[in-house]
Amino acid sequence: MAASARFPKSRQKVDTRLRARSATHKHEYFTAVAQFRYIMRKVFRTIDEYAKTLGLDPLAHQALLQIYGSPKQELRVSALAERLDIAPAFASNLVKALAKAKLLQRIADASDMRVTIVRLTSAGRELCHEIDSGARQRVDALIDKFVAGERKVALSSLMFYVGPDVTNRRGKRRNG
Repeated sequence: MAASARFPKSRQKVDTRLRARSATHKHEYFTAVAQFRYIMRKVFRTIDEYAKTLGLDPLAHQALLQIYGSPKQELRVSALAERLDIAPAFASNLVKALAKAKLLQRIADASDMRVTIVRLTSAGRELCHEIDSGARQRVDALIDKFVAGERKVALSSLMFYVGPDVTNRRGKRRNG
C-alpha cells in the first residue's frame, strides 16, 4: 500500500508543501522546513550527546552505524567516507582509531589487496545497541515535548523530501 493511501492527510500536506515551494510567497514551505530541521537537529544532538557520555565521538558513532546498517554489515573505507561525507583520508584515520578501540576490524579485500573492508566487532555492535537503547529513552522524552502539530509538520516535511510518491526535480515520479 502506498504511503499516500495510508496517510492521506500527510499526503495532502506534502502536496501543499510542494505548491508552497513553487509559490511566490513561500512562508508555509519554510515554516515546515524550519520545524523539520529543528526537530531533527534536536534528535541528533540528543543522540550525539548520549554517545559522548559513553566515550564515543558523534562521527565515530555515525561510522559504526553506517557499517552496522549496511546490507552486508561491512563497508569499504571509501564507501564509509562517502556515507559520512568526509575525505577518504579522514575516514581512514577514523577507521584506525575505531580499530584501535576494538570497535571494528579491518580486513583486506581478497579481490583487491589495496582495498580495506571494515566490519564491527561484537564490542562495536554492543556499543551501538547500548547507545540506541539509552538514546531512545531521551529522544522519546524530547519528542513528547513537541505538540502534535509540530510533529505533523516535521513528518509531512520528511515525506516531502523522501516520500515514495513525491515527484522528483525532473517532474518524474520517484520509485517507492
